[in-house]
Amino acid sequence: MVRQCQEAVELLLKAALRIVGVEPPRWHDVGPVLRRERNKFPVWFQEYIDELASISRSLRKEREFSMYGDEESGIPPEELYTRIDAEKALNDAERVLSLVSKLFSEVSRL
Repeated sequence: MVRQCQEAVELLLKAALRIVGVEPPRWHDVGPVLRRERNKFPVWFQEYIDELASISRSLRKEREFSMYGDEESGIPPEELYTRIDAEKALNDAERVLSLVSKLFSEVSRL
C-alpha cells in the first residue's frame, strides 16, 4: 500500500506541475520543484505547497523499502510496514488527490 501511495503522489504532483506549464523532473520527489514554481499556481493552491512537498519527501523516503524491503537485513516490505503506516500513506495520497483534482477542475474551466 505504501508503495502504491508513493507512486500515486508522485504522478499527481507531476500532473500538478504540468497543469501550470512546468515540465516535471525525472526524479521521484518533486517537492523542491513545487516550492520553486510556487508562484505559477493559484493562490489557494500555494497555501498547500509546503504540505504537498512534505508528503512527497516523506513517501519518497519509503519508496525503495516499500518496493524491496530491507535488503540488508532480509526483511520483506510486508514485514516492515503496519496497517498504521498504510493508513497514513493512504490519507496522504487522498489529500494530494483532492487538492490536485480541485486544481485540475479549476484550470479545465478556463
